[in-house]
Amino acid sequence: MKRIHIIGRKNHGKTTLVEELVRELTARGYRIGTIKHTHHQHELDTPGKDSHRHREAGATVVGILTRSLSAVFWQPEKDSTSDDRYEAFAQSFADCHLTLVEGDTQTDAPKIEIWRKSLGSEPLAKTDASIQAVVTHDTIPGLAIPAWPRANIDVLADEVLALVHVE
Repeated sequence: MKRIHIIGRKNHGKTTLVEELVRELTARGYRIGTIKHTHHQHELDTPGKDSHRHREAGATVVGILTRSLSAVFWQPEKDSTSDDRYEAFAQSFADCHLTLVEGDTQTDAPKIEIWRKSLGSEPLAKTDASIQAVVTHDTIPGLAIPAWPRANIDVLADEVLALVHVE
């Protein structure tokens, strides 16, 4: 699974950037998958509903099939690394040219940061050498990596495709 992570601090525009990249890349004919990563503990399945009860009873994997949406729930291995957990998605994303992941600063996969000066925080890229570019409307003095213009989604899409070697 080819993936790139869109990271940044809260309210810097990660979700909006992912949405815009999905629209642009799918309009170009690419098949794009997305994953939302969060460090918060969430119950994605509804407690008390049948699928949740199946998991609580001990099912290793639980699927939900509807006419409009399907899902599979499983608990990752306790000792799995961040990148190991993405491998569990590989089969579901196999037909995608690219998977955009919103979040996950701990991965070894390529990462770009979205940053807005107006929010008053320093770019993560100033202290995280694993970030490969920053998407911004602003200039960042002393930045050792490329700063890509936030205003031009066409250019951003080209840069993302080149970074992860998608043709």
